[in-house]
Amino acid sequence: MTSRRDFLKNAAITSTVAAAIPSAGFSILPGSAKGADELIGHGEFRYKVDKGWAKISINSNPLFNCHEMVQDSKGRLIMLGDNIHNNILIFDKSGKLLDYWGTAWPGGHGLSLSNEGGDEFLFIVDCGWYQDRAGNWTPQAGQVVKTDLTGRIIFTIGHPRTIGIYKDNEKFMPTETAIAPNGDIYVADGYGSDYVIQYSAKGEYIRHFGGHNNSNPDLNFHCAHGVAVDLRDKKNPTLIVTSREENCFKVFTLDGKFLHRIDTPGMYVCRPVLNDNNIYAGVCWSKDAEGKMIGSASGFVTILDHQNKVISNPGGNAPLYKNNDLQPTLQAPGLPFQHCHDVCVDDDKNIYICQWNANQTPPIKLTRV
Repeated sequence: MTSRRDFLKNAAITSTVAAAIPSAGFSILPGSAKGADELIGHGEFRYKVDKGWAKISINSNPLFNCHEMVQDSKGRLIMLGDNIHNNILIFDKSGKLLDYWGTAWPGGHGLSLSNEGGDEFLFIVDCGWYQDRAGNWTPQAGQVVKTDLTGRIIFTIGHPRTIGIYKDNEKFMPTETAIAPNGDIYVADGYGSDYVIQYSAKGEYIRHFGGHNNSNPDLNFHCAHGVAVDLRDKKNPTLIVTSREENCFKVFTLDGKFLHRIDTPGMYVCRPVLNDNNIYAGVCWSKDAEGKMIGSASGFVTILDHQNKVISNPGGNAPLYKNNDLQPTLQAPGLPFQHCHDVCVDDDKNIYICQWNANQTPPIKLTRV
């Protein structure tokens, strides 16, 4: 039996136009209107773009920024945004809206899913930035909230100053969480003081590391925007932390010892998303040919293999290595995205992209071909 993915892949192979431009990361299928049915990506990781995937009305379900998305065990796609009319939007894979809730997190930013003996929970991160209707940003108090899948609050983690591990002048503006197999919670303070803070499954403090004042620069973070537990090597689990302003990921043991870094030159990467043997990440900003950050209307997706080597950049130029060093990745022509803030990979290996500062648009689906 031919799967839908196999059908799309065969259709893509027969497209001489799509195959004629392997390095641009963007092509148009023959017989389609310009801008429709884009194929983007490289090698085995190529995708068809569906900007109209989400079936919602901005009147009934308004959006500011779509920040992050996860898939639960039922196949539902759960998105976190920062509009308190509906912080949480829940979709099926066709883009139909199934449910929505959440009115308390104007800085809704990070979303992680944990499975505890078959029961699933969400870790919602409010980063502490509030955007009003005029687009102005105001700092608030950051927090991490554990809920069930209906929004019932289990517990909240507040400012680390209350337990004596932050000084009074250190900001706490968390951006992300990651949950270890034993239930430990890692909180990335990416907009605050750039620490990663480890708590037990009950929210009890264990340790913190990172910040800005270590003599070894590899131990410092510059916008620790994302964090993920990497279980690809079952015997040696690690923690991957984004250092976005450095265009890299930094890899640690689960108790905070630095191991190595994964450089992504030219890419302001957001959180690492592990799926099978690959790392996926949204790239919120790109750099131009002169090495300067493109401040508006930029961004794409990057995909790394099991050796942490970039193999595809949907929306960006093809990865290029010289002497095993990745060369700076630039924006591809025909920009399909604006500020890719997060990606979610479903069980069919399709990608859903949450965009920041993208004219209040809902998530985009990339169907793998």
